[in-house]
Amino acid sequence: MYAIITENDSSEWNDRTGELYHYPKRYRRILSPGTKIIYYKGTMRDKRFENHRLSIHPHYFGYGTIKDRFIDKESSKSDYYSHIENYKMFEQPVLILKNNNQYIETIPENRKTNYWRDGVREISKEIYDEIISLANIAIETNELETIENSLEGKQLRVYTTKYERDPKLRQQAINIHGYTCMACKFNFLEKYGELGRGFIHVHHIKPLAQTGEQVVNPRTDLIVLCPNCHYMIHRNSSKVLTLEEIIQILDLSKNK
Repeated sequence: MYAIITENDSSEWNDRTGELYHYPKRYRRILSPGTKIIYYKGTMRDKRFENHRLSIHPHYFGYGTIKDRFIDKESSKSDYYSHIENYKMFEQPVLILKNNNQYIETIPENRKTNYWRDGVREISKEIYDEIISLANIAIETNELETIENSLEGKQLRVYTTKYERDPKLRQQAINIHGYTCMACKFNFLEKYGELGRGFIHVHHIKPLAQTGEQVVNPRTDLIVLCPNCHYMIHRNSSKVLTLEEIIQILDLSKNK
């Protein structure tokens, strides 16, 4: 089963994002152990919470799985709690409206006026997969991955190390530098129209793989690049190119 769960900016319950979720008993059927969930926030009503959200607009911001459920003994309405496991926060917000101004979620004709009142909403696997595909998830650390070889059907167990990235820093860098590649000046919105809106890579000038944990200034330590330039900067594993170096390479190529 797949579901959307709503998180308010403030709560009277003991909710903890990605750990513990409180909900009315009418949603007990939907939030059974094993249900795949996606977190949702509605429109921001209080500016004090702006720095605690990925967007001020209604958006999806993370996913996980319902681990268990148990009655809230302090509730007079027999509400429930569920622990969340395998939680991952999205690197960027996934807005509820697609580029064609259609909602990602399917809203029944008879629910158009009150659909968003439901704090928990059952969705199809197709809608779940669509939201996940729109999210750039980058918060994974030392996970044990299982990779299936498509030719021989064997499973390989591979240890990889990935470095935590703060999605707020990424968004701040984009707010500062924009969506145009700082190396080749490519802009996805200009080239692809609405399909390219909001797409760009963010690059750490000082790679996390080399520095480890560090304080990052989004203005001076992060730049925005198209995927091609981003890959080229990292292509030589022994030396990460600077922005100035990749620009120089591009200029030399143009002059040939």
